[in-house]
Amino acid sequence: MAFETIRQGRERLIALLLTTPDPVLDEVASLGIVTEEEYEALEKLAEPRERIRRLLIKIQRKGERGCEQFLECLQSLFPDFPPDLQPPGRRCVTQTNDAESLEGGAFSEKNEAENPEAAVTLGTNELENPGGATSLEKNDLENPENTPPHEENDLGNPDGSPSSGEIDPQNSEDATSSEKNDPEKLEEPEKPETMLSSGKGVVTPNSATTPIKDEPENPGTALPSKNDPESPGGARSSEKDAAAVSSKRADFEGSGNIPSHGEEGKTAAGKGNIEDLDVSMPESRAESPGIASSVERNGAETPGAGASVEKSRAETPEDSVSVDRSGTEVPETSPNKVHAGRRGAVKTVLSKLRLRKFRNGKLRLRDLLEISPESLKDWTPYVLGDLPWHFLRKLMALNGTARSTSLGQGTSDEDTSEDEEGRVSGDVFSLREDKSRASLHPLDVLCAVLLCSDSFLQQEILSKMSMCQFALPLLLPALDTPKCTLMLWAMRDIVRKWRPHSLADSRGFRAESLVLTSMPTISFVRLGSCSFSKSKLLNEVLSPSQQHHDFFIHRDMDSGNVPREIADGLVEISWYFPAGRENLDLFPEPIAVTNLRGDIESHWPQFSFLTEVSSAVFIVTESISEKEYALLSSLQGSATKYYFILNSQAGKAKKTLGFLNILAPLLDMKKSQLLVKEQSNNSAELVKKLRSTLQGIMSSSPKSTSIQHMAVTARELGIQVDEDDGECWTALEHVQEITSEIQDMAKYKREMLRLQGDLWKNLAKVEKELCRMKGQRDVSPEDYRSQLRERWLELRRQQNQCDLTSGMVKFISGIGQLCPAEKHHFLKWMKFHLDHIARGNLSSLRAEYKEKCRTLGDDTQQLAELDELISASSLGVEHFLRELGQFYEAECSMVKERNLGNIQRQFVCLPGIAADLMLEGFPMELIDGDAANIPLQWVTDVLTELHAKLGGRSRMVVITVLGVQSTGKSTLLNTMFGLQFAVSSGRCTRGAFMSLIKVAENFQQELGCDFILVIDTEGLKAPELAKLEDSYEHDNELATLVIGLSDITIVNMAMENATEMKDVLQIVVHAFLRMEEIGHKPNCQFVHQNVSDVSAHEQNMRDRKHLLEQLDEMTKAAARLEKQSRVMKFSDIMDYDPEKHSWYIPGLWHGVPPMAPVNMGYSESVCELKKYLLEFMRHRSPRRASKNVPQFIKWVRSLWNAVKHENFIFSFRNSLVAEAYTQLSVMYAEWEWDFRKEIHLWMSKTETTIQNQSPDDLGPGTFEKLRLEIHQILHSGEQKMLQSLQSYFESGAGNLHLVEKYREDFHRSVTFLRHELESHLLCKSEEAIRIQKDRSKIDQLQTRYMKTIEGKVDGLLRDCRERDKALKPYELKREFAKMWKETLSELPLESLPLRQIHKDIHYQLCKDLENRGSLVKQMLHKAQSLLTYQSKPFCMKKEYLDLAWHKAAVEFITQQCTRELEEFTKSLMEECRKYVGQKVHSQGDYDQTYCRELLWMINQRLQENVTGKIRISASFEVDLKLHILGEAASTFQKMHEDFLKKNDPQCRLEELRPQYFSTFRDLYYEKDACQKRAFDFSHQCLIPALWEYMKKRLGIEIVDDFLSSGESIEYGSRSFFQFTVQKKLLEEMDFNNYMKYVSNYEGFVKAWIQTCLISHYRETGGLGELERMVLATIMKKIRDALESSECQDTLTISEFLEQFCQVMCKELVISKDNLEVILFKNTASVRQFSADIQTFLPQVEESILLGWEELGGEMVFTQLQFKPQDEIFKHVFGCGKQCPFCKVPCEAGGSDHKQHFASVHRPKGLGGYSYETTDRLVYSLCSSDVASSKSFKNLNTAFKWHPYKDYRQFYPTWCIQPDPSISASDYWKFIFTKFNHQFAREYNVQPANLPPEWKKITKEQALQSIREAFNLE
Repeated sequence: MAFETIRQGRERLIALLLTTPDPVLDEVASLGIVTEEEYEALEKLAEPRERIRRLLIKIQRKGERGCEQFLECLQSLFPDFPPDLQPPGRRCVTQTNDAESLEGGAFSEKNEAENPEAAVTLGTNELENPGGATSLEKNDLENPENTPPHEENDLGNPDGSPSSGEIDPQNSEDATSSEKNDPEKLEEPEKPETMLSSGKGVVTPNSATTPIKDEPENPGTALPSKNDPESPGGARSSEKDAAAVSSKRADFEGSGNIPSHGEEGKTAAGKGNIEDLDVSMPESRAESPGIASSVERNGAETPGAGASVEKSRAETPEDSVSVDRSGTEVPETSPNKVHAGRRGAVKTVLSKLRLRKFRNGKLRLRDLLEISPESLKDWTPYVLGDLPWHFLRKLMALNGTARSTSLGQGTSDEDTSEDEEGRVSGDVFSLREDKSRASLHPLDVLCAVLLCSDSFLQQEILSKMSMCQFALPLLLPALDTPKCTLMLWAMRDIVRKWRPHSLADSRGFRAESLVLTSMPTISFVRLGSCSFSKSKLLNEVLSPSQQHHDFFIHRDMDSGNVPREIADGLVEISWYFPAGRENLDLFPEPIAVTNLRGDIESHWPQFSFLTEVSSAVFIVTESISEKEYALLSSLQGSATKYYFILNSQAGKAKKTLGFLNILAPLLDMKKSQLLVKEQSNNSAELVKKLRSTLQGIMSSSPKSTSIQHMAVTARELGIQVDEDDGECWTALEHVQEITSEIQDMAKYKREMLRLQGDLWKNLAKVEKELCRMKGQRDVSPEDYRSQLRERWLELRRQQNQCDLTSGMVKFISGIGQLCPAEKHHFLKWMKFHLDHIARGNLSSLRAEYKEKCRTLGDDTQQLAELDELISASSLGVEHFLRELGQFYEAECSMVKERNLGNIQRQFVCLPGIAADLMLEGFPMELIDGDAANIPLQWVTDVLTELHAKLGGRSRMVVITVLGVQSTGKSTLLNTMFGLQFAVSSGRCTRGAFMSLIKVAENFQQELGCDFILVIDTEGLKAPELAKLEDSYEHDNELATLVIGLSDITIVNMAMENATEMKDVLQIVVHAFLRMEEIGHKPNCQFVHQNVSDVSAHEQNMRDRKHLLEQLDEMTKAAARLEKQSRVMKFSDIMDYDPEKHSWYIPGLWHGVPPMAPVNMGYSESVCELKKYLLEFMRHRSPRRASKNVPQFIKWVRSLWNAVKHENFIFSFRNSLVAEAYTQLSVMYAEWEWDFRKEIHLWMSKTETTIQNQSPDDLGPGTFEKLRLEIHQILHSGEQKMLQSLQSYFESGAGNLHLVEKYREDFHRSVTFLRHELESHLLCKSEEAIRIQKDRSKIDQLQTRYMKTIEGKVDGLLRDCRERDKALKPYELKREFAKMWKETLSELPLESLPLRQIHKDIHYQLCKDLENRGSLVKQMLHKAQSLLTYQSKPFCMKKEYLDLAWHKAAVEFITQQCTRELEEFTKSLMEECRKYVGQKVHSQGDYDQTYCRELLWMINQRLQENVTGKIRISASFEVDLKLHILGEAASTFQKMHEDFLKKNDPQCRLEELRPQYFSTFRDLYYEKDACQKRAFDFSHQCLIPALWEYMKKRLGIEIVDDFLSSGESIEYGSRSFFQFTVQKKLLEEMDFNNYMKYVSNYEGFVKAWIQTCLISHYRETGGLGELERMVLATIMKKIRDALESSECQDTLTISEFLEQFCQVMCKELVISKDNLEVILFKNTASVRQFSADIQTFLPQVEESILLGWEELGGEMVFTQLQFKPQDEIFKHVFGCGKQCPFCKVPCEAGGSDHKQHFASVHRPKGLGGYSYETTDRLVYSLCSSDVASSKSFKNLNTAFKWHPYKDYRQFYPTWCIQPDPSISASDYWKFIFTKFNHQFAREYNVQPANLPPEWKKITKEQALQSIREAFNLE
């Protein structure tokens, strides 16, 4: 009892099994001894002993039979398995030693019969040791006594056969190859697996023996024989097939040359194809001639061996035979044994192919589509592990060579060897065995790949195989399951079209899913052996005469002669579909042909299945003996017709015909059911006969069946169906609940998908109308917008009120609640069912349409209705997802409008679900083709979810395709990237779909992206849209959008559509031109399809040149249409090289569909294009950063907004462009300040140097020298800025290519800045020289006076010293005062004359107006003194305007002109005040040039701004000049008087009196005055100089500090500044501030900046730090100067101070007066004096800092010569231009830009505009007006009406963009609503009648609107 054996030997078994626990577990699972669940439970146990112990318990629980099977399994696994543990029925056999059984006589038939195992052992010896087999054979048959019982063979085994433990599977040829090729290294296979992989040990249906040591059961049948050409080494005799090895016994298409018996045996040695015997055989074995000898002897000389095995088979209890109704024995398979063998073979094959890791974790489609470095490489396989990927990649690319498993060869030198001298050694020519590389049979690779693929990849594989016209696997052999599998699910996706002859006349066609199409099935099987290839015969039968195609793999194909290892039992299926051409079609109706690999004896379940489903079965054979007869007779009673194809062989024909005649009545056969291939005939004859037979079958109304119906039969026969798993069925149930309700698709869409019908289309229209304002008529733009917005909201409300229909509830349940695998199945089932229903609907509708065309004639109305119905009768998963999107959009709209709370939301999870689908590879709809609209909120949130799921790693390169409809765009993308865009599913693509392809992590850096986003688009020039008047506009929108989104655009051109393509090219050119205008320059690839000539590229050179010329012409025309002034070429607007970017691709099909395979040329060309695109991306990545998902979302938003506005070029606003532009502006502002700072510092030092120079030094060449220096420093700064600009554009910063067009603006701004600074420096230098020269005259007089005083002091000192009595201090002071008074009275003090400045200015004014006529002279004569005008404000008078030129001088025009003139006057007067202030600040004296410059400024502004717009009277000019010059005269007079006072000689001398007295007193008392002089120098000379230094430098440092502080971002660009100001104003909500901001922007901004500066430094306390830093810098320089050797080495104090002043001449201006006093009578030591000064420096420093601190924050800014507020104002104010309509300031960067623009415009009423008729404030926005049909009139239009859309005719430098969204101007709408009445009172008009919508805007919405507008979200 086996049970007892296990119980008693438990510990021994555990010890034995612990040596190899895992293989034992695998084996018992593969044999089905334990269930999969039990296997997995045991696998989880970590402890091996526990695992084995529990395994034994489970085995015992399975009863006696289970225990027997287990022990048999162990016996096969362990060669030295203890006899007492063997199954009871086997012990008698194995107890006899193999070697001992040979003792005493030859190995005879008797021995074989009595001990079949011994025969098996012998067979193993012969096979596994060829040399040994030969000698052993001789000993056995001729001289057995000479054979030592335990002689070791060359493998080192005593019994002459390798033991399990010593056989290394990696020594075999394939295994060695596998090991080399597999970095993971093969798992160490067990002995049975090694043997099984070589094709030994699998039991066939008739096998009776169980292999011992896993050896072949029959030495005679272990080797293939000649008669089976579809087996590895030839055919086997039917008598010896009994113990055939299933996995080795392949349906082999190689030419076998080893006969098994009879006459063929005589030529065996000569014809043997030894290499094909066993791919796992060691090389030494393969090369040995002993094998051939062994085969010959076994085959020819021991005919009884097979019979004895047959006999033993019947006697062995493990395998049984059953008896059918007729009493015939029918073979039964021992499934466990067959499956065990297969499992081992499968393991080996998977190891060779490196697929073992995918056995459980299946390979997925998205894994395969991943872009990796291999995508750029050649696909030639070099090792076995490359084969699966080669197959899959080639197949995805539709390449006909995908099935080839030939391995590529490197450089080989094994054919010729050379000696050291280079001579060839050995034979040059030899018949050498091919031992180069072992490969695998293509079907083995296919089976392995399918085994390791998930069900969805299997579908894709079979779909692609179908397109290539490859035969498909119908029944997959039992690879990892005990049963074979019907591939029903895998074929679900295949749809075929054909035209049966019954529809030929009507030109109709049928399109149906392949699995649902019923048709006759003809099966071809092989019985026994056959010398010709069945598969090759089928290929010839199915191929048209002019177009041969290999549907089935056969021996003469590439790799077809490689032995199969696991593909035996595979049933393939192929089809023939007619094209409706009777003279060309082979068959009038479709027919299916199946082909069983292997013979029927070995694969009875597959054969049984085929007999059930086939209309006819063709059995190919060469001979029939008793065994075959017994097998065939079991078919008696079958309804299927059986045909025999007999390959006639001499000597066998008679016997075979005899058996056939006996079978004829049993199988109801007729004479026509036998086809004989005579040896004298060629295959063409047989093909002809077979076709004729098949046509006869087709004409006899054979039974038809579909693959879906076959599944029913399969289940009945116990065959697995791939659909029969829980996930698939669960998904199907969900789908059936939905699709069962669908009969009429159009009706279903109306009732179940309600949101996307008219509601969605109307919404789309309203959204576009909101932008285009075409239906506005007389309504105000804002009122019309409000109406449209209300309509939009109403439609959204209607959508939101719709409940989810039952269909949508079920759909959401399907995609939301199912697990990922079920969800994937659910979507696939939805597609299959919907497509099936759609095909049915469309078929009937087309038939109806055709009928009505015939009967109705010219009645087009009904046809139009039917045509619309056909368009509406398409329903796909995208429609359900679209409905979800609309529900989501409607809900979001309600939330935004506060009609719905966040907690009430139902659909918030939907974007996440859609994002998951995108990640799974499902295409997502971007543009709805039916409504021609983008659900923007839905798309945005789906992509945002996608970005989140990717963890922010979402850089993408976007590839799009454009072209005429039905030119194969989707097919091109699917072929190129293996995608699943819908192809001809009832209709063409509508709208645009996007699909995501992952880039492998090891390739992301190189490619510069994480994903490739591929966008497939609707075809342009679609016939169904052609009748619509806006079809061109529709195409234009689509092209603009997709080209705008793309990095690479593929323009697909079918050569037969040349006319349409011209129109398409025009559309494309317009789109590219628009993109170039915003800086986006995608790459363009022109793909010319259906060009097959090899010389196409060369021949079409002229065509390419002609195309480029056409494109250039189109570009010029488009530029004119788009109002572009510059001349442009096509290459200017896009990245296009005619030679590199033009592709010629042959047609898709090779021949005439439906039987045409994909053209190899098509596949290869598309692969080349793909490789080029990836290379292009790789080389482009360092230069241009890829967009990530958030950036892509911004592109979609802004592009779609531009598309909706139509006026693309001037209305395009893109947040990415804005962001890049802002960043560039910020950088430019930094560079500009650095340049300005350098210039200001240089000017400060230069002014100081000039002030330190004497008149002699300021000669005529001084200014020229300065001019040269200015030129050099400006040139250097300009080049530095330009280099920074260049470097920034080359840095690869984000989206810089988008602002490339602005580079020139900034370049020009640098030049403009340089000229501005040059003018400023020259003026300042010239003025500094003039002032210093004027001062020098006074200084020379002062020096003379001081010398006189010093002489007097010196005389007084001598006089006092000579007196006898020492003078007391008060006496000394009295004497000094007396001397001082006398001296001053004696000095001829010359004061500068006081001038009457106003008189000088009046004279200059008269001179300016002297040529203006007598009237002006009279006005000037009557005018009062200029000084009287300073206190009078300038008031406008009616006489200032000359309105005589306007016929209707109405009040409105007067008001307009008056307002314009007031603004001009205010601006001019402010400019003149600024100029006067600058001159006063210089602290010089008045100069006549000041007045001349003022008059030049006034005249210039009058000429620029007024002439041509307003006609002014002479009185205006005179009064204006009087007021400006009067105010200036008063200021200049004070400036002059201050200068005189400061430079009065007596005052200056009085200031020096205390110092002179102090020196006099010290000298008199003979004190050491060195320290006192040092103190005086520090306080009288250094402190004033340092104070002036601080006034010059502190302002510069304040700007530098402020712009680099935390608040600098607010001042970084004009846009940031605008946002900051407007946000602050909103927080304060003070009308007066808004009024100042609107009416006097410049003044407001200056005050704002000063307030911000003061408050910033008050809060941070940073001003004191800055003061200390600036002072510390100069103090260090002073100390360095004092300690320098140049000063220390001087001999006198005079030289010392002169040297010190020289060193510090660029930094400090030291008073010469005070210096002279210090030098008077100073005889101190230089070093002591220097040291004393340094001791006082800390006091000096403290004193200055204390002085600045006492000033306080605000006063500090008044002291500064360099005003920081003015510099920061320049930083943010820009060019100062304002919108001509609403006066919003320009935000463009740089100072010299071509175009002015602003992010947000405001209602014109805020600037004081009112309606002419109602006197109410205007509330329209210019950004709305420019998109409307409204007109305007003003001064510039000479008060004639002019359309707003053409505003650039009058304001060419302004770019007013339409609002990017409805809410863009909410800020100013909110402000206008709040302060409507205050603005009206301020402007003295009526308040505006604002739209009710405006009153709903909240403060939060207002703030959010400017966040979005200024791109600060």
